[in-house]
Amino acid sequence: MTALTLHRIEPEKRMQRFYRLDVQPDLFGFWSLVREWGRIGQPGQVRLVPYPDENAAELALAKQRQAKERRGYA
Repeated sequence: MTALTLHRIEPEKRMQRFYRLDVQPDLFGFWSLVREWGRIGQPGQVRLVPYPDENAAELALAKQRQAKERRGYA
């Protein structure tokens, strides 16, 4: 799967944010959900969450995507 990037831009609030989600294998046979977020044009914060298999990581990605879309990311 390719990385998914969501944006939330609200000029009246001077808000320009991004949220990037990706599922990647690690060196130990597990899969990780990689989340990166921050202000567009700036380096973001990164968090890796390990999962035992690819399906669990994909499910977590879908849940995180739904949560961010409810908050206004598109």
